[in-house]
Amino acid sequence: MNWLREFVKPRIGRVMRRKREAPDNLWQKCASCGQLIFHKEFAAHLHVCPHCGHHARIAPAERFRMLFDDGRYERIPLPEVVEDPLRFKDTKRYAERLKQARQKTGAQDAMEVAVGPLGGVDVVVAAQNFFFMGGSMGLAVGEALIRAAQEAVDRRTALVAITAAGGARMQEGILSLMQMPRTTIAVQMVKDAGLPYIVVLTDPTTGGVTASFAMLGDVHIAEPGALIGFAGPRVIEQTIREKLPEGFQRAEYLREHGIVDMVVPRAQLRETLARLVAHLLGRPAAALADQPVALA
Repeated sequence: MNWLREFVKPRIGRVMRRKREAPDNLWQKCASCGQLIFHKEFAAHLHVCPHCGHHARIAPAERFRMLFDDGRYERIPLPEVVEDPLRFKDTKRYAERLKQARQKTGAQDAMEVAVGPLGGVDVVVAAQNFFFMGGSMGLAVGEALIRAAQEAVDRRTALVAITAAGGARMQEGILSLMQMPRTTIAVQMVKDAGLPYIVVLTDPTTGGVTASFAMLGDVHIAEPGALIGFAGPRVIEQTIREKLPEGFQRAEYLREHGIVDMVVPRAQLRETLARLVAHLLGRPAAALADQPVALA
């Protein structure tokens, strides 16, 4: 009897099979403190690290489930746009980058729009998806925000924009930059109708998004620790050749300097938004403190 072949090898094989069968997504590593968090615990904390309070980036679908009453909402169909209008190519064709981003995220582009009850009041929410090409703003994002504004005006309700972007989409050139005035006009359409426009700034909000619809809100709310600015801190330091203050361009720094109205932890965001929407629309505020957040 060969004990290596008859005993050791089968045992090793069983151990390897057990390892392969074990799921590899049971734990989430915090991007800030590096602590491992059980994925169910992470979801229960709304993707906020229970150790250091770091707010992880999340997709629009998760945003919608967290904000709308009982996670009930309806997606708003968005206009189709010309894809790859410049036939852009760097190390890859832009068309290929779009295809890969859609396969990865399951989204058509970097902004999604939904309508649903928030504190008993139907609200239109437009949320950017940082996982789709860094949330970059191109034709599709511009059209999405315009569609969201039109929906808010038609329904006579508030528009909430949740930003998460690295700026304009370079592969669309000047067409992406044109979305800055277009989204500005869309926001003005909501304001001209006497309706509230609220912006929730999440990590990161930079570039052309910051220079347009992200900074036009009646109220600006930021998630804790969110990076918010136009150019990045490294670019600014290299330009002015000075060391930036501690916490520069972070949510708390901007609140202290009057650029952001409030910094609200994710667990309190739904209640805060519901109270603001009810107040700005002149409707009674619903008590949400005891209502659970929909996680799935």
